[in-house]
Amino acid sequence: MTNVQSYITEHTLEKKVEDILNMTVKAKPEEPMAFMAREFLKLSPASIVKIVGRQIVDSRGNPTVECDVTTYKGTYRAAVPSGASTGIHEAVELRDGDKSKWLGKGVQHAVDNINTLIAPALKGMDPTKQADVDNKMKEVDGTDNKAKLGANAILAVSMAVCKAGAAELGIPLYRHIANLAGNTKLVLPVPAFNIINGGSHAGNALAMQEFMIMPVG
Repeated sequence: MTNVQSYITEHTLEKKVEDILNMTVKAKPEEPMAFMAREFLKLSPASIVKIVGRQIVDSRGNPTVECDVTTYKGTYRAAVPSGASTGIHEAVELRDGDKSKWLGKGVQHAVDNINTLIAPALKGMDPTKQADVDNKMKEVDGTDNKAKLGANAILAVSMAVCKAGAAELGIPLYRHIANLAGNTKLVLPVPAFNIINGGSHAGNALAMQEFMIMPVG
């Protein structure tokens, strides 16, 4: 009994339960248990509990990286788009290079980096602190072009953390991203329509990768 009471005291459970019970009685929700569950969930700390990476197949049939970030609020998922072309100054998209599997395009090495290097480093961090999380991954990587962990591993985790951060703050993802960027005025993005492809995307000699039109004005 002493151990039970000390646990209750340590975590101030008695006061928290009493406060939420009073809040429920005052609000008189149609479903009190669901209401109380939501209020209790709000009291949980903003902390990354678990990160899991995996290999999936994208719309082109190529392997890419997917990541789940779990907090006390839930699990949030993101997958990395894998481009058909890369510039000389782009961060390294880590591929396995094993020609016997997925024509060398597997990403199991990047996935292993998420599960063995990134996950332990980020465990316990606040997902609302996006810059801190991203800087920690850059620190673990230690290269200028993300060659150790792989930009695809880092990006998958970063996007999933961003979703988790928005959920922790109780705001839509677009609003969270705007806040992170310091944007106070939100406008709908202007769509861009791809009409002609060149470069690595097409079997022609066009130097430009994409010719696009936009409805501006």
